[in-house]
Amino acid sequence: MDISILIYIILGLPAFVYLYQKWKYSYWKTRNVFHLEPSFPYGSAQSELKLNGAMTTIVEDLYHKVKARGLKYGGYFEFLTPMFVPVDLDLIRCIVLKDFTHFTNHGTYVNEDVDPLTGHLFNLEDEKWKVIRAKLTPTFTSGKMKMMFQTMVECTEGLQELLKKSAASKEPVDIKSNLSCFTTDVIGSVAFGVDINSMQNPDSDFRKYGNRIFTHTTLVRLKFIFLSIWPQWLIKKSGIKLFSKDLEDFYLNLIRDTVEYRERNNIIRKDFLQLLIELKNSLTIKEMAAQSFAFYAAGFETSSTTMSFALLELSQRQDIQDQLREEILKAFQKDGGKMTYDSIMEMELLEKVISETLRKHPPAGILPRICNKTYKYPDSDLVIEAGTRINLPVYAIHRDPDYFPDPDKFDPERFSDKNKANMTPFSYMPFGEGPRTCIGMRFGKLQAKVGLCCVLRNYKVTLNEKTKVPITYRSGFVSAVEGGLWVNLEPLKI
Repeated sequence: MDISILIYIILGLPAFVYLYQKWKYSYWKTRNVFHLEPSFPYGSAQSELKLNGAMTTIVEDLYHKVKARGLKYGGYFEFLTPMFVPVDLDLIRCIVLKDFTHFTNHGTYVNEDVDPLTGHLFNLEDEKWKVIRAKLTPTFTSGKMKMMFQTMVECTEGLQELLKKSAASKEPVDIKSNLSCFTTDVIGSVAFGVDINSMQNPDSDFRKYGNRIFTHTTLVRLKFIFLSIWPQWLIKKSGIKLFSKDLEDFYLNLIRDTVEYRERNNIIRKDFLQLLIELKNSLTIKEMAAQSFAFYAAGFETSSTTMSFALLELSQRQDIQDQLREEILKAFQKDGGKMTYDSIMEMELLEKVISETLRKHPPAGILPRICNKTYKYPDSDLVIEAGTRINLPVYAIHRDPDYFPDPDKFDPERFSDKNKANMTPFSYMPFGEGPRTCIGMRFGKLQAKVGLCCVLRNYKVTLNEKTKVPITYRSGFVSAVEGGLWVNLEPLKI
């Protein structure tokens, strides 16, 4: 190549990059949409420091600025990608329900050929999502939850032993760690058909690979964001993988070996994997592995986090904790000292505590959508173009005093029958809304209820000074606390 041409390229490249990012960052301005000002290359995050913080915080900031201006929506940028944030609840209703056909997909990365574990229900799109959703929906009915309930109860035995050791040490207890062992055992048994016993064996391969799903370096987080915002055709051409080969092989082999063992020995268990096996003629091993993987990833982290946040709140509201314990003890006494599915489902205060915990600390502070065909919002000038990425501001809505007065107060009575009847539609969405509502909602709530009953029946929980209040959320895809949730466990005589 002629040296002069090379010089022109070198000198021209910065100018091209500058003009390109200026053009990309003019997206919202040219459409007259209020937005957070971007800065190259991180977009509205402005810096790597903010990028590593919770993206929920950026969306919440935009939400309040949009509302203060009396607007219904706004925008911001993730790197060079414009993101649309609806604030008006009627607009959100249209996106998730009324005009769902324009916003069918989450817009998250999926590449079943190269990255088979990404082919799960949350990521799947269009007709493939519709088909798999229809196949899986019957596995999450109330009747199927009742079938899996006994597995959860059996796993509380290991949790009791772990809590007993923790309480006996008289040391502060990282309650999230304890409860994660419980949910790992439950999901491992229900989704993969294996007895993990992570309470006794915290270094098992299953636990090790499970932790890797949620332990992300800055590089992995950047990779995840890029996979979420690059055009799918470009990602598929690049062959980039989200999950490493060894992690992929572990879960694929686990499912394949377990299915073959059960079929060879005519073993039938009352669990999620058995329900997938019954669908085996219409699901491949890779599809089964992807659904089980997602079931584990979602159920393990979100349920343990919800239980931890509930205990954080109850440790600061001993009056509510005492009332809930009384409800739990009465239910156990009525059923001869045992935990039953019916008694769990009849506990009104327990349901309200879980609901209020999910309001204050939703598992996902933002929920993604992508516009798959251009949409005009009725009676307005708003046009959302096909390909536009959308983030629903769940956390900000849940903390909006217009919908939940004194939003920082933990008040389970917000979810009494009377108050729920008066709740503004689409102001409470811990599991999403519309056709893409979380399919595992019943399972997650049931698992959290079983775990909380196990803890509160036997221990008084108080806040340890190692927990910094007010809490600071740690960056990640599921809400978590910087520094951990530390409590004291005081054994009770029952």
